[in-house]
Order: sequence, then C-alpha cells, then structure tokens
Amino acid sequence: MSVILDGNHLTIEEVIRVSRGRENVSLSDFSVKAVNKSRSYVEKKLDEGALIYGLTTGFGKFSDTIVKNGDARALQKNLILSHACGMGEPFKEETARAILLLRINALSKGFSGIRLSTIEGLIAMLNKGVTPVIPMKGSLGASGDLALLAHMVLPLLGLGEVYYKGERVSGAIATKDAGIKTIELESKEGLALINGTQALCAVGTLALYDTWNLARIADIVAAMSAEALLGITKAFDKKIHEARGIKGQIDVAMNLRNILKGSKLAKETNPDKVQDAYSIRCTPQIHGGTREALVYIQNLVNSEINAATDNPLIFADEDEVISGGNFHGQPLAIAFDTLGIAASELANVSERRIERLVNPSLNEGLPAFLTRHGGLNSGFMIAQYSAASMVSENKIYAHPASVDSIPSSANQEDHVSMGSTAAQKAAKIVENTRRVLGIELFSVCQALDLRGEENLSPATRKVYDCVRRAGVPFVEEDILMAPEMKKCEELLMDDTIIKAAESVCGKLL
Repeated sequence: MSVILDGNHLTIEEVIRVSRGRENVSLSDFSVKAVNKSRSYVEKKLDEGALIYGLTTGFGKFSDTIVKNGDARALQKNLILSHACGMGEPFKEETARAILLLRINALSKGFSGIRLSTIEGLIAMLNKGVTPVIPMKGSLGASGDLALLAHMVLPLLGLGEVYYKGERVSGAIATKDAGIKTIELESKEGLALINGTQALCAVGTLALYDTWNLARIADIVAAMSAEALLGITKAFDKKIHEARGIKGQIDVAMNLRNILKGSKLAKETNPDKVQDAYSIRCTPQIHGGTREALVYIQNLVNSEINAATDNPLIFADEDEVISGGNFHGQPLAIAFDTLGIAASELANVSERRIERLVNPSLNEGLPAFLTRHGGLNSGFMIAQYSAASMVSENKIYAHPASVDSIPSSANQEDHVSMGSTAAQKAAKIVENTRRVLGIELFSVCQALDLRGEENLSPATRKVYDCVRRAGVPFVEEDILMAPEMKKCEELLMDDTIIKAAESVCGKLL
C-alpha cells in the first residue's frame, strides 16, 4: 500500500501507518502541479529582482539584509548548517519518520516554492528507510521547529546522520547505498524545509493516538476493578449520564455497562453499601473529561497535519508572496499541554483504584496487598508505590509549557510557543500512564483470581485470559515483579485487550 499525499487529506491513522507501519508514500497529481506552479512563480520573481523575505534577504533579524542573487545557494545551505543546533538524545525512529512525512505533506500543498525534485528526495528517504537522526532539544515552537527540522534536511545534502538498515550511520553513506541523489538547495528551499511545526506536531500526533487507545483501555481496566471491588453498576445508568449531556461521559458509561454485562461481582445494587468511592462511581465523569479534551486536540491536529506552516507563503494565482506567522506553534502548544493533563488524569484515577485493591481497609474483604500470606510476603505493596511515583512525576510534567515564552533573534521573535516542549512532555506522560494502567491490570487480575475468575463478565474474562496467556501469573508467593509489570505494559501498547473485550461486548466507543 501507499499513502498518497496532496497536503489536504492526510489522516492521523495514515501518520501511524507510515511512521510505525513503514508504508510508502507518493504525491498526488494535484500536488505535482501545485508544486511546479509555485516553483515557476518563485523563479519568475527572482528573475524580476523582487525583494522577498528568505529569497533575497537574510532570516530573522537579518530580514533587512539584501542577499545577491548569485549567493542564493550559499544562503540556503548556510541556513541549514547554522540552524542544525539540536541537542540531546534523538527522537525514536518512528517519530523522525512522522516528522519527515508531515513536512512532505505540508510542502505538497504548493505554497512553499520548493522544487518537486527536492520533495521527491525527501520521499525517497522515507520510502527507502533512510531516517534522519533528529535531536529532541532545540526548538522554541515559533519560526517553527527550525533546529530540529534542519537536522531532518542534512542527509539530503549528504550530511548528518541517519538510521538505516538497523544502524546509525552517516547520511552520506546511507543516501549513496540507497541510491538517493543528494542535492544543492536553490532559492527559498532551505527556508521552506525547516520553517514549520512538523516536529512538535509529529510528537503530539503520536501521543494523541496512543492516548485515545489508552482511554479505551482505561475503561476496560476500570471495569475489571469495579468487579474486584464489588462495584455498583447503577452508577453507570444511561439516564444519569444523559441528564448531564456530556458525550465523553455518556460514551464511557456505555462502555462500562457493556463490558460488565453478565458479571456476578459488579451488580446494580449491593446490600452492604449504598455507593462506591469516586474512583469507581465517577469513572464515566473522569474518563469522559479526558475524552472531551481529546476531541478538541484531535480537531486541531487534523488541521495542522494538513497545514501550510512556513513563511513566506507563495500564492501564485494571486501573484502574491505574503509574510506571516503560520509557523507559530501556539495553537498546538496549548493543545498538547492539555493532552498531557488529560492523559495524566487517566493515570491519577488508575492509581487510586490500585490503592483500593491493595488496601485491606478499602478492598471489600480482599487480603492485604493481594497476597494470601501477608507478612512473609509483601504481595502488591510496592507495585502501588511504583504507580504512585509515576503519577507524581506526571504532575510535574503536566505544568504547562505554553504559558512560557522567551525572546529570540534579537527580539524580532519576541513571543514563542514552547510547543515542542509541550508535545514532548505530553509524550512522557502518556508513557507513564500506560505503565500505571499496566500495573492496575496486573493487580486487578490478581484480585479477580482471589474473587474467582468464574464470576467475571464474559468481556472481562476474555481480557483476564489474554493477560494470563501473555505469561503473567497469579502471584501465590513473592516473585520478581518488574518483569510481570513490563508484560502488562506491553499488552497495552496496541489494541490487543481492546479486541479481546470487543470480541464479546461489541465495539467500544
């Protein structure tokens, strides 16, 4: 299969297929025509001697400095070399592929004035697995991700480093081996390649996709905890949630009802209690709040992955080159700060459910720390510690980056978004949230063994069986816990347990 790019219709699912599934991409006929028209217009304006930012001037504070036409190639190459100032550990290969994909898609809109052959070079890198090594640090999220995208471009110039055939090698070696012709940049091309939000957008897009997956998983695991804690399902009644009218909340309540249908543990009423604690009773409201945030973020991401975000933009049909600020990452910075908060709340309430499972004062008669032989054995005592540590770490990461700004380029760029920081923080929170939910899954399967797995609903029994098939055991006596926690985390990295539940209860919202 091949994902066809036209700059307007790329989906989040296609980003996943290309970045993680390594599908190939190609340009649509529409994009080929648009790119060629835009480039012809740029060359026409250069022949006319027009004064245009980034074509015949310097960059940033140097926008008032005129550059001779004969120095155009040197200007563009110098831009890439001087701006490749990224530091720190590199992005994962899948993230770098997503960055490359999003930049190609933005250029394919035909507003950037870049040559078709240059875009084809980027496509060849993506399709042949020549993935640029891009450091994670160095972007302010305004004027785009300049430093990070400059590293993306280096291999096309025969410079920098790449991941290729499972190794980290020089860009020059990999491009030669893959049969990719290196290029010399022409007017406008260096600026077109690095002036955009594609690095921060790629990180946030992957994190958003994973959070949607975790939102569905969280509903499943919460339902299992409701069973283990003899929860009252009347709190999930359709009438309650429709009376409030918040769609995310309504959807979670429906998921819980469907997952718990047929359970002998979680029932409509419980003669021993009137209502459950918030971490069980308010699951639709808490998880639903996360879902409402995800819808807002998804709407922005769907727009941004199909946006023209460089400067200036070429409008050939109107005979205009307009300098603006589409590279400014503020809309995404706020969204990805929100993503971090939304994901962290899934972990927060998960940790509270873990505490109720292991605490003999709260767990409805289960043994302390879910071990039959407490004292000699510690059971799941420190598993809860681990979850609590990551939840607290998330609270630090959830502090918004978007409220910060620092002037750059001699105060020409006097407000920046810090969107790259927001996206990277969100991604860390998502990883921690997956681990916390994995600990809850590990703990609740232990609790359900103690209750008797024959009492589970058909859907949760399928998930329970999936966990046990993965080699996660019932813990009769203390064992090395970390490997088992890791197995549960890995089960949550895709839709395995979602499909297990859906095989019985139908499609989860």
